[in-house]
Amino acid sequence: MALGLIFRSFALALGQLSDPRFRRVFLLGIGLTLALLIGITAGAVWLINQVTPEEAWLPILGEVRWLNDLFSWGAAFLLLFMSTFLMIPVASAITSLFLDEVADAVEAKHYLDLPRTGSVSFGDALRDTVNFFGLLVVVNLAAIVLYLFFPPAASLIFWAVNGFLLGREYFTMVAMRWVDRRTASDLRRQYRAIIWAAGTLMAIPLSVPLLNLLVPILGAATFTHLYHALTRRQHGTSSPHRPR
Repeated sequence: MALGLIFRSFALALGQLSDPRFRRVFLLGIGLTLALLIGITAGAVWLINQVTPEEAWLPILGEVRWLNDLFSWGAAFLLLFMSTFLMIPVASAITSLFLDEVADAVEAKHYLDLPRTGSVSFGDALRDTVNFFGLLVVVNLAAIVLYLFFPPAASLIFWAVNGFLLGREYFTMVAMRWVDRRTASDLRRQYRAIIWAAGTLMAIPLSVPLLNLLVPILGAATFTHLYHALTRRQHGTSSPHRPR
């Protein structure tokens, strides 16, 4: 029953990927990420140009005038190289700021019988995104130890760890559109196994380049369906949701 509920929610999320509001959030996340990474690179190059002298004296080589250009180009290539690894987590973090719009699109299409709920404030979304991003980095760094001790199970550990974190984040985000933070936490504990399993399903595409950029959008949409299915099952289909 639980697995059927999860896969049904995921299938409904996949079926709505062509929604213009989904595309808008995706493109917004990618665009802002590229702008941020390009801005950081340009800022670093400018800073190096300011602190590196145009002329310098080096042993053996004597006086040189190209040190400034060497450091600037070196920093630019280094940051561009690092950006290939930073693209995914940064894009996911930025996209997460706009996932409320994804939940709005899902509810507008599939849950017309529900009253419109208030969106989570940008301040709350920013705080939760920063906290989640930090937790994601710390926990995955700690999980490296498990990868070293159990290399054959590395993929399973990765999916399980990130599945727990993704499930926790996306379910809480959706729930807080309807209930307060404390009630959202209570619901998360009540359905922890289902939420973890659904989060693990979201974590599997993280291993696939480019597809992992869709994980935040798929996660928000899937957990919107899952939240409504679980709460309706708990209270009965005739019980209305009460906005915060």
